[in-house]
Amino acid sequence: MKEHTVTAFDEELGQIGGLLNGMGELAGAMVNSATHALLAGDNALAQRVVSDDALMDSRQRELDDRAITLIAKRQPMADDLRAVVGSIRMAGDLERIGDLAKNIAKRVGAVGQDAIPRTLSHSIDGMAQLVLEQVRGVVERYTAGDTAGLAALRNDDERIDVKYTAVFRELLTYMMEDPRNITACTHLLFCAKNLERIGDHVTNVAENAYYVLSGEQLPADRPKADEMAAPTA
Repeated sequence: MKEHTVTAFDEELGQIGGLLNGMGELAGAMVNSATHALLAGDNALAQRVVSDDALMDSRQRELDDRAITLIAKRQPMADDLRAVVGSIRMAGDLERIGDLAKNIAKRVGAVGQDAIPRTLSHSIDGMAQLVLEQVRGVVERYTAGDTAGLAALRNDDERIDVKYTAVFRELLTYMMEDPRNITACTHLLFCAKNLERIGDHVTNVAENAYYVLSGEQLPADRPKADEMAAPTA
């Protein structure tokens, strides 16, 4: 981003950027910890994720306050205004990612480690790793000014959708095989859906970041796999 005559303006923009980076790092940590807690049945770790959500909310409020104050004081235009407004929108999606990670963590006690079969645990972990890769990569690519990387990351959400469909079908199979699995698998279905929704919010961040950097919108018709609605081969 270009330098400004008023040094304080650059400092204020830098503070907003720093808060956004911090939210991105915290979002990745929360997703990683929530998934680990779910698969390991670690209730203490799950509780830390729940507690971290308050920190995420606090950082979003601080970013919003700084952004609004900057707009009022500096009246930014063009690229600068895009960056400030874009940061507010990206922070909103990162905060929602924190909420979804918290939702996963809150179900850890209800699922229990022994209730997750090894093959299913592997499937959920594989989906979580795809999601985590997206969460960690989106703010990094924005900070690096990598518009091509942001466009590719946004399109990669299709991989998460495909993985979610596979996990969904696998969970249904376990429930049909043994009704005693229904309670735990229902909680896992919600967890898998939360992971899929995290991928959607990363997509929103990528789209906003791309617009901030380039001034152009990505095509609206992004890939979106919905295999559950497609005929079975």
